[in-house]
Amino acid sequence: MYFAALQYDIAWEDKAANHEAMASMLADAGLPARTFVLLPELGDTGFSFDLDRIVDDRTLPWATDLARRLNVWLQVGHAERGPNGRGRNRATIVAPDGTIAGTYEKVHPFSFGREIEHFDGGGRMLIRRCDEGEICPLVCYDLRFPELYRLAARPPDGGAAAEIYTLGASWPNARQSHWRALHIARAIENQAYVVAANRVGADPQMDYDGGSMIVAPSGAVLAEAGDGPAVIQADLDLDALRVWRRDFPALADVRTDLLGTIEITRA
Repeated sequence: MYFAALQYDIAWEDKAANHEAMASMLADAGLPARTFVLLPELGDTGFSFDLDRIVDDRTLPWATDLARRLNVWLQVGHAERGPNGRGRNRATIVAPDGTIAGTYEKVHPFSFGREIEHFDGGGRMLIRRCDEGEICPLVCYDLRFPELYRLAARPPDGGAAAEIYTLGASWPNARQSHWRALHIARAIENQAYVVAANRVGADPQMDYDGGSMIVAPSGAVLAEAGDGPAVIQADLDLDALRVWRRDFPALADVRTDLLGTIEITRA
């Protein structure tokens, strides 16, 4: 199954400019049909907390149209309001026919960066079969919480386990070394592929160095971007992943009684 991750310098709170930039980069990338394309966290606004400016009805219509035109799966990061009026930091998967395939709400708002003052965390995970693979979308700060990944690798509901983790981020350059190390660790410990898209450039608060990655279950880095705009790509061998899990069944030894529980949505 073919995957791509896009990174670029997000224009601050300017959806029209960002939609145009992302669409242009993806059109130029020459992606195969039904590629799964991952976009950064809050990819058409930047990591803004101004809900009045960043929450509207433009993101998903743009994403569904783009997915149809390019004939790709698309994971788009965007903000919405919850029933209480506070923000939800979402990752929505759009199918190649333009239908919404599922939505995940970031479980861990970034309290150190004051996200928690404006956004509430989600309470469930999403595992969605997209063509050949079981996809688990995540968002930025979730990377620091290995128990979330493990719950998807050994789902408490006994359903299909995640095989590919797709994480969109606005991960600042001050902790760039953590970004790389943690993605490799998550791939190894969960015997899974990891696809991660980070932004580049700067916003009014922070600078970003990109480093988008695609990592194999072995920890081998299959594709990695630098600190400029890029679309990285890789063809993931899901048969090899399943053979590795069968031949070295480390996940079978997980003490599930130590994990806790979380609701899993299967769209």
